[in-house]
Amino acid sequence: MAIHILLTGASRGIGAAIAESFKHDKVRLIGQGTRSGIPADFADPKAPVALWNKALDALDGRIDVLINNAGVFETNPLDIDHEDWVANWERTMRVNLTASAELCRLAICHWQAEGRPGRIVNMASRAAYRGDSPAHWHYAASKAGMVGMTKSIARGYARQGILAFAICPGFTMTGMADDYLASRGGEKLLADIPLGRVADTDEVAVLARFCALSAPPSMTGAVLDINGASYVR
Repeated sequence: MAIHILLTGASRGIGAAIAESFKHDKVRLIGQGTRSGIPADFADPKAPVALWNKALDALDGRIDVLINNAGVFETNPLDIDHEDWVANWERTMRVNLTASAELCRLAICHWQAEGRPGRIVNMASRAAYRGDSPAHWHYAASKAGMVGMTKSIARGYARQGILAFAICPGFTMTGMADDYLASRGGEKLLADIPLGRVADTDEVAVLARFCALSAPPSMTGAVLDINGASYVR
């Protein structure tokens, strides 16, 4: 029987690489944000429930794996208008954390109602532990929240066969990373990565696929780093 997967942020970067990583597996995947998938703007509070319901219909009423990959990385400097700063903070939290939390809740309730196991894979960031720039408090906080949420889910529902994993990439070769490196001096930032380069999206996808399909149940709650040793815990 095919494994049914809902993947957010599937249109580019890490999400597109994750979707591609399943091409030889027996899966049915619905991607949020792709032309062949379901569009959803997570800045809209109604979007997560609408996406879940549409994905559930498209997958014949069953979702086995949720991969929360969608996110934004936007600057929010301290010297802008206070109301704008708060609005930027709340947008990042809504897109990066709250939408993912809603989907996690919907997934867990679905699995509990069906009496079936399930897996959640949450894309966090090195910033959850190391922090980020003065203009990115909101991003680091949203990803730290993702880690804490993942651990709480793992501890709360493991006995029901509901497993949760978090992945913490450092810089990854996506459009967001390209912009960030260009704006902050790429050579200096690369010097902070012992491996000497940023991660490829395919490398992150390897971890996501492993967690979604084959990570042993005893790994639930694991937070997996992939950052070229730029931050070790």
